[in-house]
Amino acid sequence: NLMLKYRNGTEPLTDLEYHYLYYGFMYQEDYRPFAENVALDRMLMVMAGINPDQPTVGQLEALIENGIAAMEVDPFNPKVLNMMAYAYGALEDPKREQLYFNHLNGILGAIDRSGTGLKEESPKHILMFSHAYDLLASKGYLYNEARIISRSVEFVPLRAKSHDGIKGFYFDYSRIYMNKPEGYTFKRDRTWQFNNLKPQE
Repeated sequence: NLMLKYRNGTEPLTDLEYHYLYYGFMYQEDYRPFAENVALDRMLMVMAGINPDQPTVGQLEALIENGIAAMEVDPFNPKVLNMMAYAYGALEDPKREQLYFNHLNGILGAIDRSGTGLKEESPKHILMFSHAYDLLASKGYLYNEARIISRSVEFVPLRAKSHDGIKGFYFDYSRIYMNKPEGYTFKRDRTWQFNNLKPQE
């Protein structure tokens, strides 16, 4: 029911509903954290060729078409939600633009509230490795490659300390490996900055 509500966008979701949606996804058959997301790669290619001030209708429609396909693999991918909001905004469809901005903020908020991220004992919890980078990018942080700290926690160092002295953030990735296929070697996603497409306040 929550997924239908999420996809239809007919009524707003609460913070608690976004929490249940995101972390409940790991119990669904569709949760395949090691599946290749070809449609997301196509979105990134389209986005790389867009002039943000003068996108073509064809480019925006390609973003949306591939975004719908990408969400079949990862329905809560912040990169996808952000690009969908951008595409609908550029097509002057404020209702759908706001829908995807709401989803973007809701998912990022659920991850952000799952732990402080400041200690290994209080990590933020993710369902995909790329979601950790997306959360940091949405906050304007520049970061280096994550380092594995334990069997369940990684540390993503910031390129420079934050104004309040934070060196980086801890993320719990244990849920990802609960669904790891036999003999699979994980390859990390390409990182992607939010390119001034900030989540809405």
